Amino acid sequence: MSTGQIRRGSRPAAKKSPTGRGRPPDSSKREAIVAAAAESFFVQGFAASSIEQIAASAGVSKVTVYNHFGDKRALFAAAVECECEKMRGYFSIDTQLSGSSIGERLTAIGEAMVAFLSQPKMVQFERRVAAETEHEPEIGHAFLKAGPWRMKAAFSAFLAFANERGELKIADPELAAEQFASMCKGMGDLERRFGAVPDSADNSRRIAGAVEMFLNAYAPETSDPADFSDRE
Repeated sequence: MSTGQIRRGSRPAAKKSPTGRGRPPDSSKREAIVAAAAESFFVQGFAASSIEQIAASAGVSKVTVYNHFGDKRALFAAAVECECEKMRGYFSIDTQLSGSSIGERLTAIGEAMVAFLSQPKMVQFERRVAAETEHEPEIGHAFLKAGPWRMKAAFSAFLAFANERGELKIADPELAAEQFASMCKGMGDLERRFGAVPDSADNSRRIAGAVEMFLNAYAPETSDPADFSDRE
């Protein structure tokens, strides 16, 4: 094959400006690409989504997509990160300094987490990722790295800050983050994956119980045990 030929299926070469440097990425185009990618990945899955189709939905060229993200897997990670950003506000230090109690903040986090995971598109997306991971394990790793592991790190930092402020007494914030998330999800997480309709009353009961147990387990020595049993 001559040097003038381009291999079929190869990545298009990015165009450069006369100075030899690429133009700065256009943030509006990036947002449009990520939005189109999220829609495609969450509805069709990774394998069935194509760069060409995503580019067309975003109103940009295929080359523009590659210039922003490099490859399909990086675009997938960006789409997952963007979706999970909707949860990150609950873990911010500003939220912790808002004047609400640690129990109220943990309840808000539990409610937001369960609502986020209960979205039909999220349930469908997790099923597709799990199925595709059977054939391509890297997809599962990319999902964990861009989504769940980032959320765990953010929540762990939230708990570590609460520990520093004396609101909680936690030796291992990462383990505590896993414990709280697991208690909030309970059997509801498994039931959703297998088609059961989420029950809001059950979700509320799980979350209230999770907050009560968590605060009782990690309350500072000077604090009285928490009681959320009457929370509706």
